[in-house]
Amino acid sequence: MRTGEVFALTWDDIDFNNRIIKISKTVYAKDKEENGRWYLGTTKAVDSQREVYICDTLYSVLSDYKKIQNYYKKEYGKKYKRYILEEVKNKYGKLVEYKIIENNSKRNKVEMVFTRNNGTYSGTDVIRYPFKIIHKELGINCRFYDLRGNFATKALRIGIELKDISKVLGHSKIETTENYYIISSMDNLKKVCESIEKEIDIKIVD
Repeated sequence: MRTGEVFALTWDDIDFNNRIIKISKTVYAKDKEENGRWYLGTTKAVDSQREVYICDTLYSVLSDYKKIQNYYKKEYGKKYKRYILEEVKNKYGKLVEYKIIENNSKRNKVEMVFTRNNGTYSGTDVIRYPFKIIHKELGINCRFYDLRGNFATKALRIGIELKDISKVLGHSKIETTENYYIISSMDNLKKVCESIEKEIDIKIVD
């Protein structure tokens, strides 16, 4: 999932019974205002709206995470941050996005998946500190978004069809997946040559 898609998830998007995550929106920040700066809009493209399967590992992680979140809701009680979605329309009256606003009202209530312990929703900012540690203390130069490319490359290496990988990533064209998300390392390029050499059975004569 794209970074914005991950942090736009609400618990309504996660179907534990059928083990499906429904991806239909993305989150982005605008200029900070008095009642919040995070907005929910549609995904990058129509083909980006998709459903992805929840494997056993992810199912376990999400289930445990939901239990922890429910624990903190009880722990903080009335001090736990809660949010609603406010419709934002253009000058023609067409709904274009939703603004995420801190509010205890039950109307238009939304339960964001990824929040801080006290319920505070901070959008994609929640990963800033972990990745600061990853960059500076571990010396690994990567972004959260890079996990998509890593996923695509590993899936292809174990024999998953490119068209299926592309569909999971939400790409309208297979070429996008192939050209921008499949990573070729020197080891992989070496294996290509070695495999061909083995296939045609080249023998070196002393």
